[in-house]
Amino acid sequence: METNIQKYMAFVETVRLGSFTEAAEKLNYSQSGISRMIADLEHDWNLTLLERGRFGIRITSDGLKILPFAKRLCSEFEKIQSQVSDLKGLEKGLIRIGTVSSVATHWLPKIIKEFQKDYPGIDYEILLGDYLEIEEWIEEGRVDCGFLILPVKEEFYSINLKKDQLMAIIPQNHPLAYNKTYPVSRLEKDSFMLLDKGGKNEISGIFSENNITPNVRFTTLDDYAIMSMVENGLGVSILPELILKRIPYNILIKPLDKPAFRDIGFVLRDFDTASIAVKRFMEYLKYRD
Repeated sequence: METNIQKYMAFVETVRLGSFTEAAEKLNYSQSGISRMIADLEHDWNLTLLERGRFGIRITSDGLKILPFAKRLCSEFEKIQSQVSDLKGLEKGLIRIGTVSSVATHWLPKIIKEFQKDYPGIDYEILLGDYLEIEEWIEEGRVDCGFLILPVKEEFYSINLKKDQLMAIIPQNHPLAYNKTYPVSRLEKDSFMLLDKGGKNEISGIFSENNITPNVRFTTLDDYAIMSMVENGLGVSILPELILKRIPYNILIKPLDKPAFRDIGFVLRDFDTASIAVKRFMEYLKYRD
């Protein structure tokens, strides 16, 4: 049975990464081993799951139908392995975490440092993504837990960790450099750098609530790219206070004249089926600050 699970994992990871080579590195197999396991599945089922060509691999229509079931099997198998580790007293195990860059940079190192003191045998897989990707990873079982902006889907289990203030960032030579706050209405005039985290835009509420249309000139997924552009005088932006700690950029940080916030939460697909390692990890979230 475990041999078949390894074949399913080879199939799932090859599709996810789009490469036999990358799947082999991820699963600690040779490239030929990964290719052979998928070929074995195709032979056993008399189906073609992947098309191989000069430009790489492409999943077939049959493969697309099989993929969700293979993902589910792999996810359940990982849960079994996690529970076995739990029963051994958390001597070994793996916690897979989906997160945005601000949390990965400023919270996770502190949380993991404290958790490792008590559970040194636990390993971690940290996946950086946007909000939409992290929600999908949680739903599919790709990660055990994630840090997201609340609210999330009703079927998820979530706890609110912090109300994080949204701050304006402006160049040092901006006309409002000496103001205590940055007026929201000014967003229609200044060139604006939009941080778009996929699906959920954490600052869109500011625009709708104040009935303004920002002068968006740049859109990116990267917080630090925005800071660099602001530093170089290309415009202004709004970023969460958490990501603005200990930054190397020469920019000015101002509260908005109409304060706005985002709620950062810790999210599981289901609390009851979460591993003991993940539930124990939740107890250490208090060490984030």
